[in-house]
Amino acid sequence: MKTKAIRLYGKKDLRLEEFELPQIKDNEILAKVVSDSLCMSSYKASTQGTDHKRIPNDVAENPIIIGHEFAGELVEVGAKWAHQFKVGDKFSIQPALNFESGPVGILSAPGYSYQYIGGDATYVIIPNEVMEKDCLLAYHGEGFYPASLAEPLSCVIGAMHANYHLSPGSYVHKMEIVDRGKMAILAGVGPMGLAAINYVLHREDRRPALCVVTDVDQTRLDRAASLYTVEFAASRGIELLYVNTAAMQNPVDELKAITYGEGFNDVFVFAPVKPVVEQADAILGFDGCLNFFAGPGDPNFSATFNFYNVHYGYTHVAGTSGGNNDDMVEALKMMSKGLDPAGLVTHIGGLNSVIEATNHLPEILGGKKLIYTHITLPLTPISEFGKLGETNPVFKHLATICDKNKGLWSVEAESYLLANADKL
Repeated sequence: MKTKAIRLYGKKDLRLEEFELPQIKDNEILAKVVSDSLCMSSYKASTQGTDHKRIPNDVAENPIIIGHEFAGELVEVGAKWAHQFKVGDKFSIQPALNFESGPVGILSAPGYSYQYIGGDATYVIIPNEVMEKDCLLAYHGEGFYPASLAEPLSCVIGAMHANYHLSPGSYVHKMEIVDRGKMAILAGVGPMGLAAINYVLHREDRRPALCVVTDVDQTRLDRAASLYTVEFAASRGIELLYVNTAAMQNPVDELKAITYGEGFNDVFVFAPVKPVVEQADAILGFDGCLNFFAGPGDPNFSATFNFYNVHYGYTHVAGTSGGNNDDMVEALKMMSKGLDPAGLVTHIGGLNSVIEATNHLPEILGGKKLIYTHITLPLTPISEFGKLGETNPVFKHLATICDKNKGLWSVEAESYLLANADKL
């Protein structure tokens, strides 16, 4: 089976290549990748090369396939797994294997560490350890893009579960956000912040009474507010506020004033920016937990933290990097019950657009960049479909579909694109 894939050879050395996959072993599975959403982590992997903790040292000789937010269909199932999976099953993958030993290393992950599996490919071989770790997950919903976005959604689910608090007079840690508490999502209208808002609003078991979302870009705030409305939040029992901190004279005082001076129980930081981290620390209430979600590229990144409050105010700090299997299962289950992650997606592209997009990801404004690996398509903002449709009938029809869906991507748009776009 031949595959076409984006392979990493070193720092900023990504190549689109066609090569032969080996015959699968009895404990492996051959799969067709349909969609992959680009992640800032792939940008970091490309930028850092072998300095990245998940990239093997020998990629110059044995390049790896990038991309880890992918979905597709199973094509051939090895005998060992025939009792559990069958040809035609739709799947998503939890890439954070973190197994203790294996052929690549302790932090191995599809999309970073393997020669034959990664999201930016047409066909891949799923190795035995993925199934052994229960990281090959069935997807029973419509389309493919929701399964691609299950991985980023699982990351914010994991962050919510990782926050912790104390019982008064006890040292027992209570994991989770405070139910009916006060939550702040800082720098919260990028792709992952939007995923967090979406999750908070759709969660059934616990949710905050107050959720304040901040940013310094009013356009992005307005888009977030149109996708995840204050009215819908109210119907879920949540007071949702979108706040532009750039318009505030004293953001810390004004944010705390929203809580009547008490501060927030749970604060999530979605940008690795020193002033934002310090602002998050300053608005914590008693027994508040700061979750530093955004992974910095600088290994020396630091910010001031109030240790007086750590001692006397019982404030805490947590950091999460990805979700686990349970988080992925929860994400997929929520999607099957109506959570649509389409609001995260702002750009659509084919496999031919991945190299340029990955190496310049921080410079490309907007949300998630969704790639369909079997087509040729420049990375294109959904907002430009209408203009492009003046000369291109495919874009014209896509614009019509998206316009009736509040400008969002959809299963209908995906199906039309896969049927009508130029094949790779």
